[in-house]
Amino acid sequence: MTWFIWSLLSALFAAATAILAKLGVSHVESNLATAIRTTVVLVLAWGIVFGLGSHRELRTLDRHSMIMLIASGIATGLSWLCYFQALASGPASKVAPIDKLSVVFVVILAWPILGESLTRGKLIGGALIAAGAIVLALAR
Repeated sequence: MTWFIWSLLSALFAAATAILAKLGVSHVESNLATAIRTTVVLVLAWGIVFGLGSHRELRTLDRHSMIMLIASGIATGLSWLCYFQALASGPASKVAPIDKLSVVFVVILAWPILGESLTRGKLIGGALIAAGAIVLALAR
């Protein structure tokens, strides 16, 4: 499959995540809900790694990759904690669009950090995503 199909599947599962998390967090403290979700993700991810034999690559990880993956894990955990807190106190139809402003932040940060180009098309697309997220969040 191409990156585009994987991206669409990611979006579909992210939508399911928002709906299912909102249903699940309604009677559970948000940090506990995040911990339960994280445990499921942990078991699933390691199951796939061992199932595919990818665990053998652990010995070849360099220090930089390991530091960046650990930092990414910390950012993911903080994102999930904030996301579940937002879902616990707000409607999923408003929380999810604001959460997707991460796309705009990625486009902007990929320019200085990853050296990706910041084209007019990316700026217009990012502005439209931001405007759409704000409209959805403010809609009644």
